[in-house]
Amino acid sequence: AVEHKDQPTVILAHTVKGFGLGAAGEGLNVAHNVKKLTPEQLKDFKNKFNLPLTDEKLANLEFYNPGTNSPEIKYLHKSRENLGGALPARSANNGDDLVIPELNVQDTGDKKLSTTMAFVRILNNLLKDKKIGKRIVPIIPDEARTFGMEGLFRQVGIYAPFGQKYKPVDASQIMFYKEIVNGQILEEGINEAGAFCSWLAAATSYNVHDVTTIPFYIYYSMFGFQRIGDLAWAAGDSRARGFLIGATAGRTTLNGEGLQHQDGHSHVMAHVIPNCISYDPTFSYELAVIIQHGLQRMVTEKRDEFFYITTMNENYCHPSMPADSAPGIIKGMYCFKKSAEAKIELLGSGTILLEVIKAAELLAKDWNIEAQIWSVTSFNQLARDGVDVARHNRLSQTNKRTAYVTECLGKNKLPVVAATDYIRLYAEQIRQFIPQDYCVLGTDGFGRSDSRAALRQFFEVSSYDIVVAALATLADDGQIKADVVTEAITRYKLDSKKPNPMTV
Repeated sequence: AVEHKDQPTVILAHTVKGFGLGAAGEGLNVAHNVKKLTPEQLKDFKNKFNLPLTDEKLANLEFYNPGTNSPEIKYLHKSRENLGGALPARSANNGDDLVIPELNVQDTGDKKLSTTMAFVRILNNLLKDKKIGKRIVPIIPDEARTFGMEGLFRQVGIYAPFGQKYKPVDASQIMFYKEIVNGQILEEGINEAGAFCSWLAAATSYNVHDVTTIPFYIYYSMFGFQRIGDLAWAAGDSRARGFLIGATAGRTTLNGEGLQHQDGHSHVMAHVIPNCISYDPTFSYELAVIIQHGLQRMVTEKRDEFFYITTMNENYCHPSMPADSAPGIIKGMYCFKKSAEAKIELLGSGTILLEVIKAAELLAKDWNIEAQIWSVTSFNQLARDGVDVARHNRLSQTNKRTAYVTECLGKNKLPVVAATDYIRLYAEQIRQFIPQDYCVLGTDGFGRSDSRAALRQFFEVSSYDIVVAALATLADDGQIKADVVTEAITRYKLDSKKPNPMTV
């Protein structure tokens, strides 16, 4: 077969199931289920393959080692040497040192902006940085124009080892699809698995090649962990370092796309990977703080972590960063609006924080109830901190600590209502660390095609639903009468008899 030339060669290998097992299962359908061999069957196996094992070694199931100077071992070592050494192998180095720039983000004033666009601005600034710009690896499997990233085509180009071999359909545009030999963007087409593998290669380059690169993989969040979950787990196991950007995230935020695109569970899936750090920021300053923190952890401190950050395509105004909020942003929550007269604590993340802010205004205007508002950038980080503190307290009875979320919410002992654009399980994780009443709203169920307002009413995470949840929690706590809740349901025209969204 090796010597045959100029024509394809097909080898038909005739095999025997259970070859070598003899009476124990050779050529029999039971071969797959054979778990043990009797001493006599082991001897038959040894004799058939002329294994130089004594009966004692055979009984102990010892391995046969022909010795370091044997032709077999020499051949194995030489072949491995020709292949570049033992695998898997990790370099003693930990990537080269890079200087991380400061990321300063201003408020947008009256101009409305999505967090996806805020991220693109941050990425642009990183690419322009003279110290680390060339180490940034933007990876886009699809939808670069949807994310507003077509400007990068002209700025850094799309990597193509042989240059552009065709005229793109958008060649007449300024931001045309530009492929060049020294391009920096990896555009893998509609191939999430291929794009993630490119990300994984860049995310482990610090160890494989002793060159630190910083990959940013930008994709529809629904097409991330749900489609390439096993590869994401492999990334954690490979000690990858980089950013996964789940754009157009949230069950109600990407309106009109229905089941295919509306993500309500990626943060829950991200949470199962121990060294995946995930955040759901609302404002551009939160996003900048988180990316800066990720760069510090992965590039400067060289920690084996990777970051998952969700961004949205809903446009709204972004305020200035509140004083001293950065530590809370990183830990998972900070007080967005303080109130000395508050009767209830409201928690929100992502775009649903905007609904929480509206709910607080309605509570004050319609019901004369003040609320304190918390921006929760990561329920996952709060939960991990709580679990770590609980473990510490269990093992260190004389030196107990307090979970961060308990420190934030336990002082006033006010009832708490949380609302997110994800399934309830995401916010439910911190329940055991909140000593008072805790009500969770979420988007359990299948996605639907409709407007954002209609979707939020359907999934019961709108500002009106948050108000009713807050009033009901206060009524259960004995602070207001139950008929106030009924009055609110009527005033806001909520349908109390509609089906549970989880069942539709």
